[in-house]
Amino acid sequence: MSFKAVGAAVVRALWTKGHGTPPLARSTGASSLSTTCGALTAREPGSAARLSPEQSCGPGCDAPTADAPSSGEPPRPGEGAGAPGARGRSSTAAPTRQASYLWARYNDTKRLVHDLIPPGACSLLNSSTIYANNEVDLSTVDIYGFDYDYTLALYSNALNGMIYNKAKDFLIEHFKYPKDIHKYDYIPNFTVRGLHYDIQKGLLMKIDAFHYIQAGTVYRGMSPVPDEEVLELFGGTYHVPLEQDSGFYGKGPKLKQFMDIFSIPEMTLLAAANDFFIRNGIDYDPVHLFKDVSEAIGMVHLKGFMYKWIMEDLDKFILRGDETDAVLQRLVSQGKKLFLITNSPFSFVDKGMRHMVGKDWRDFFDVVIVQADKPHFFTDCIKPFRRLDCNGDLQWEKITSLDKGQIYKQGNLFDFLRLTGWRGSKVLYFGDHLYSDLADLMLRHGWRTAAIVPELEPETKVVSTHRYAVSLTWLQALTGLMERLQTHRDPESKRVFEEWQKEREELRAMTKNVFNPQFGSIFRTCHNPTYFSRRLSRFSDVYMASVSCLLNYDPAYTFYPRRTPLQHEAPLWMDQLCTGCMKTPHLEEMSQIR
Repeated sequence: MSFKAVGAAVVRALWTKGHGTPPLARSTGASSLSTTCGALTAREPGSAARLSPEQSCGPGCDAPTADAPSSGEPPRPGEGAGAPGARGRSSTAAPTRQASYLWARYNDTKRLVHDLIPPGACSLLNSSTIYANNEVDLSTVDIYGFDYDYTLALYSNALNGMIYNKAKDFLIEHFKYPKDIHKYDYIPNFTVRGLHYDIQKGLLMKIDAFHYIQAGTVYRGMSPVPDEEVLELFGGTYHVPLEQDSGFYGKGPKLKQFMDIFSIPEMTLLAAANDFFIRNGIDYDPVHLFKDVSEAIGMVHLKGFMYKWIMEDLDKFILRGDETDAVLQRLVSQGKKLFLITNSPFSFVDKGMRHMVGKDWRDFFDVVIVQADKPHFFTDCIKPFRRLDCNGDLQWEKITSLDKGQIYKQGNLFDFLRLTGWRGSKVLYFGDHLYSDLADLMLRHGWRTAAIVPELEPETKVVSTHRYAVSLTWLQALTGLMERLQTHRDPESKRVFEEWQKEREELRAMTKNVFNPQFGSIFRTCHNPTYFSRRLSRFSDVYMASVSCLLNYDPAYTFYPRRTPLQHEAPLWMDQLCTGCMKTPHLEEMSQIR
């Protein structure tokens, strides 16, 4: 049984327990549909259902009843009826007090959750899956475009630490920051992609799709800011007004959103520098600090340090190059046209592509554009294309065509479209930066877009664990129980709800911390999607952990997004499997490459 199928069964049973009729479509093989929680109980053919008063009650059965029949001995206080952590009395004993009744419902629900989730319920999740936000038919895609960094070339985490340390050196040597900042070593998993930074307050935080700050994820320096102080700083609310938010490209007057993987060392350095000034009681302006750190990180790139490190040790920094080679080989063999648009310089790209694909790598691409200056490449219609010779030197002739085997610099998308004629949904472009790579292409030009999200691999491993499956399902079930029984407002019931709320907060913290202790998953803020997730679903038709995921699919494969029910819709189709649980067509081919 899949994770979602388990959740659907729990919802079905809970609905039955309290509302009489579960939200199920009528079976064609049955003359009637049971309106009891026996919908989950197997019956022998031809046998009649035996309904207790509690099982057959209607919407009013959330009230305690004194004549509910007992089907067994109640558990001892503090023990559950077959479920770890169950409390209070069993619902089989006639409840005489509100608290007894509430704990009975609690125990029933917890037992149901544990009974319905078998070991390995999520073991079929596959991080090599391609996930669809929009329907995409690969048979209609003739042209494949790629970014380079973190798209064709994936880098090891060691690169982030080196960027952090070199930028820290620039802060001290170039910007004359105190030398004691050197004591702050790089912390690999302190931040996650997609966070917002309040430039004026010096706060790093996680914001959901509705512009609300997630409680417990606001950091000043290396220390969390208490929720009460966050509310005071933001005028008594967790909401961030639209005009203060990060704008279309992740940069606003007061907030910046860090969207690419290269921004992880920048966020960590911001936190470390803030922390240094605060702990040492040194007065500083967070706006100046933000500007200096941004420039220091930029210097690492502009002065070529990052390019130098990677080119000196390609085996250490570039991951899974053989898979990139296999993807390009396969697409070309299928008659697809390929192009590359990257902000990186030619010498760097050439060295990396030779390492991954071979010295004839340019033969795969119909057009190669370097130092494109994205996202301005997609919006600026003035910058002309310049051709580079085989040594990477600029040539002077006017560009009237984009020819295979040549290398071009700068340019703009409007000339690219005019010279190639590659327009609309027959083009699929891959990139890791939702703003710089994908947003304009989808919204203004109608290209298909594919987001590369390497974080899918570690997050899928977490989601696949039995502990996470049980905790998340119980969290959802407990939340539903609280919603349904909230009309019990006597003092005794309120005390029970206080305990439930405390347990709910503990579960929410646990399901957050397993991804990242400070900020949790890049995709979720408790029950809501993150701001990152919102942009991911808006600017990408499909998303995946790496371009090598293409090897799992037939060239004419159609990706269909899952039709998950809206809040007002009943989950009539119970096979709402997540895409990651489905067997991919070419998984064996993928395993041979790895």
